[in-house]
This record gives sequence, C-alpha cells and structure tokens, in this order.
Amino acid sequence: MSSTASEASVNVTLPDGKVLTFTRGVTGADIAASIGPGLAKAALALTVDGKEWDIFRPLEQDAKIRIITRKDPEALELIRHDTAHVLAMAVQELFPGTQVTIGPSIEDGFYYDFARDEPFTPDDLPKIEAKMREIVARDLPTRRAVWPRDEAIRHFEEIGEKYKAELIRDLPASEPISIYYHGDWHDLCRGPHFASTGKIGQGFKLTKLAGAYWRGDAKNAQLQRIYGTAWRDEKELEAYLKRIEEAEKRDHRKLGKEMNLFHMQEEAVGQVFWHPKGFALYHLLEDYVRRKLGRSGYNEVKTPLLIDRKLWELSGHWENYREHMFVAEVEDEKRTLAVKPMNCPGHVQIFKQGTKSYRELPLRLAEFGSCHRYEPSGALHGIMRVRAFTQDDAHIFCTHDQITDETIAFCRLLLEIYRDLGFEDVRVKLATRPENRIGSDAVWDQAESALKEATKTAGLDYALNPGEGAFYGPKLEFVLRDSIGRDWQCGTLQVDFNTADRLGASYIAEDGAKHPPVMLHRAILGSMERFLGVLIEHYAGKFPLWLAPVQAVVATVVSDADSYAKEAVAALQAAGLRVETDLRNEKINYKVREHSLAKVPYLLVAGRREAENKTLTVRRLGSDAQENLALSAVVHMLNGEAAPPDLK
Repeated sequence: MSSTASEASVNVTLPDGKVLTFTRGVTGADIAASIGPGLAKAALALTVDGKEWDIFRPLEQDAKIRIITRKDPEALELIRHDTAHVLAMAVQELFPGTQVTIGPSIEDGFYYDFARDEPFTPDDLPKIEAKMREIVARDLPTRRAVWPRDEAIRHFEEIGEKYKAELIRDLPASEPISIYYHGDWHDLCRGPHFASTGKIGQGFKLTKLAGAYWRGDAKNAQLQRIYGTAWRDEKELEAYLKRIEEAEKRDHRKLGKEMNLFHMQEEAVGQVFWHPKGFALYHLLEDYVRRKLGRSGYNEVKTPLLIDRKLWELSGHWENYREHMFVAEVEDEKRTLAVKPMNCPGHVQIFKQGTKSYRELPLRLAEFGSCHRYEPSGALHGIMRVRAFTQDDAHIFCTHDQITDETIAFCRLLLEIYRDLGFEDVRVKLATRPENRIGSDAVWDQAESALKEATKTAGLDYALNPGEGAFYGPKLEFVLRDSIGRDWQCGTLQVDFNTADRLGASYIAEDGAKHPPVMLHRAILGSMERFLGVLIEHYAGKFPLWLAPVQAVVATVVSDADSYAKEAVAALQAAGLRVETDLRNEKINYKVREHSLAKVPYLLVAGRREAENKTLTVRRLGSDAQENLALSAVVHMLNGEAAPPDLK
C-alpha cells in the first residue's frame, strides 16, 4: 500500500482481534453495516479505544472498537441520557422561555433541572411525557458539532440560556465545546448520543417533581427538577414500575409505624426513637452479631463519644472529614471536642496502651459504636440515612503478612452472616484511591495491591470502583441484593497503612524494631439503623421467627378463655418465646387483621373448646389455613423454629 493510501485509511480492531481496513472518516454505522445488516440495525453506539463514541461520528485514526447494541450494559445509560435530552426538548416546546441547565442519567433513570418562574405541577407530567413520545416518534436525526468557546457562550446568552453559558465558561480550556442537535433543538453535551430520537424507544416514564439548587449549592438559584425512568423496552419499564410499587409497600417508614417499631420527629432530626418492639429487634440483631464476633476472635471495647479535636487532626479526619462532624465547645477549658463520626482513632488509643509484640497480632477490636455525622436534611431517609447511628465496627491490627488471611476470614464471616439474615446474592467492589487522601502514592500502591491479592486469594470476584476509597486507604464494598432485586452497599473492609502510624501506634516486630501495624477497618452491617431498614424492606416486615420482635400473640375468642390464655402465654414465655396476649372484647376477625398488619408470625387462638382441651388454634401469618394443636406441641414447634441460626 502506498503512503498516500495508508494515510487515507484506518485499521479497526474488533473485540475478537480481527482487523478491518476502512477509508478514513468511516463511522460506526458504516462498520456495523459492513459486518452485517442485523448488526447495522441493532448498533446504537460504539467504544473507541475504550471511550464511548457516537455511531455517526467519523474515525480518523486506527482504533480498537466495540459496537454497543441494546443488549449491552452501556445501553441503559445511553438510553437514559438521550431521554433526558428529549425531556428538555418537550419542556421547551410546551413551556417557551424555560431555561435548561443539566440533565444526567442516574441509577434507574434520569432527570433534568429547569429554570422557570412558574412552578411545574404533577398535572404537567402527563403532558410533557406525551410530548416526549411524540418527539421520539418523529425520529429526529442527531448530529454533533464542535464550536469555538466564545462563539458558544455568545450563542447561549443570545437565546437566553445563561446557565449553559456559565457551564461553558467553567469548562477546562482543553475541553472541546461539543453541541448535540436533535433536529433543530441543541444542547451542550459531551455525548455520545443515538443517531436519532427514534432509537430511544417507548420504555420511559416521568415519575416526580423536586426542587434543586443550581450546581447543588443552596446559595444559588432554585431550579425545578423533573425525574424519569427509562429502560430498553416497555416490558422492562413495566417490571421496574411493579418493583417500585412493591418497594412502596415495603417502605420501612410505613412498616415501622404499622409494626410500632420506631418513629422520628423534627426535634431530633436524623435520629431514631426506638419503641419497645423496635428495640427488641435491634437487640436481637446486635446479640446475634456479637455471638458471631466472639467466636471469631474479636474483643469488644467501648470508646468515648466526645474526643478532643487534636486527635482528629492527627488522624486526618479534621482536614478530610470536618464538614460531616458535630463539635462541642467547652468554654471554661477553651477546648473543642468532636462527636465521633467513627471509631477508628479511639481503637488506636486502646491498641497503644502497653507494648505490643508481633506475637499478639492480629488483635481484633470490635465496638457497637455510637457515631454522629452531619447529613444535609435533604439527604436523610427514614432510618436508612440518619445523623446518629451505631456502627458494627471493628479494627484488625495486623502485620503485612497477615492481611490475606484476615481478609479471607472476614469475607467468610461476612458471607455467613448475610446468609443467616436471608441474603444469598452478594457482590464485591474494590474502591481505589480518592483525589483527597493521606499517605504517599507508594503506600497506596502497596495497600491496593495487598487488597487485590487478598481478594483474589479469597476467591471473590470484584468490580473496580475507581476513586471511591476512604481518604486513608482502599476498600472492599459488599453489596447485597434484596428480595425485590435492589442493591444495598453495607459491609466494608478497608486496608489502612496510614492511621496507626499517624497516631503513633506500633508493635515490636521479629527484628526487634518498632513498626506501625496495618489497620483493617471492617463492618458487616455498616450501621444497625440502616441495616434494620434494609431487613424490614427485604422481609416486608415478615421476619423469620427468630428475628420477630413479637413471635406470637395468644388471642381469645371469648372472655371465658382469658385465664387459659394467660396460662398458655406463661408456658410459651417460660420456653423463651416472645409472646403477648390479646384479651380485648373484640371479634376474632378484627384481632386477626390487626395482628396481621403488625406482621406477628403466629396468632394462637383460644376459645372455650381450646381452654377445655388445653389446645390452641394456630394461624400463620399470610395463610388462611389453621390447625388445632396441644399447648405442649405449640411450645415445642415454636421453640424449634425460633432458634437463631447460629444456635441451631
């Protein structure tokens, strides 16, 4: 091939290693068409050397490519990004003069923030959605243009889009100002986008309105946010909407009230008032985890709630975490105390008491530690996102050589606990160094390498979560999937080569010299409050018998059976069961409905016949069937079923 011919062509390497040669300026659509008509029809976008790329955008140099179709994982985010643009188009067609600001794809959907004097109402959403479907049906072509920065700023200012002009001004000088057109409508966007609006499909729905601040800053102008969800097709959309409907039924805030577990109020924002039944559930979970920890070689400790800021400065929290910390000023001592947001520095202080030898490592210190963190009020969510919580926290002080064994042991313990609590599907993410961090790159290289190797040796597959590590070390994040398919990040294991050293902790190694221990920060539940919220929703309040705050209610049909009902309750309670009586002068159907709403696993009915025969009629939650059993048989049956999984 001549030099001129070579310069006019590009070599495209496919995922299977096959190399195809095309004329320079070939597009992904052209490449897909050359492979086959089926792929040409299915192709939505492509990756070029790992970067997502428009299907209609020319290739000017050799590249490795992969064509993205609707089946690929990336397709959902692309669909949602395009749908956000269509939302903005629809709003501006229906409500001229509305300014568009930003509209990203998010988990399960998308949103767009608008600047408009008149507020949107829920009645506007069906109109906007109908207009969106019309725009999709128009199948408007998409094209990309790159504008000079000054020209772009001037253009958006002239058409009254001041927010877009501000965004362009703040982009890095090296950033190309790419503008995407859908028909005549256009927007500042990095892309990529589909070749036309018709590629989006009809699997979308607008879901709600909310307020938002420009760039997330309460000092800036307030905007109006419209949320939506988008999927590959209408079947996926319908499945998602059913899942959301089911999630609403399971909402822990609703069930917490119905089951009389807890409440929250304005006088203690982000803090939980546990009621007797809720606190019983809390202790059942805590006691179970405590038993598991005890058998796994952990020593339980307790550290102070208020600690001088000097310690937080030494640990690095004051610099890297201050905005999340509550403080208390002690005027007569001229001292600033911080309410602990985490337990790590306190555990180091315990480790530092007395000289430690390598023979004493690993040392595992556990604490159900009461912590407080400032969360913006808009981020709070029932008991799932709070300001006051209890971590099932522990720190393993170990040598470098012990990291792998301790990681394997922790992962085994975590998976056992999750299985016992009803979670079989657990995914692992490896979060690497964040932008704001302490410690040298060499130390981070060592910590990340150690964690990767330990995870590999433990036989766990993981996905990378770049830049999401703690400021002091990389971490494993354990994500469990609940009964309706939602993911919850709960457990974590963090490898920390920094904190113990910063706080002056050391042990005497085999060489006789002092070395700082490695700290493995680890939690299984994450926080008691959040995990209980997850459990409530996972089980829809219908807990396995060992976790149920009230395991059974003995309810009378007639007052003549009151005495026997009390006798039955005494026998059940003597066997260690959590049982209550219901002697109210109400019809049995009313009692059945009320205790079913409270998710009591067993209703044990006592009438004249049961009192005479020393039996109980047993009704299980969620079943219309019932059986009459001798009191001794009921005690035996419930006692066997109620044993916690670690005690069976």
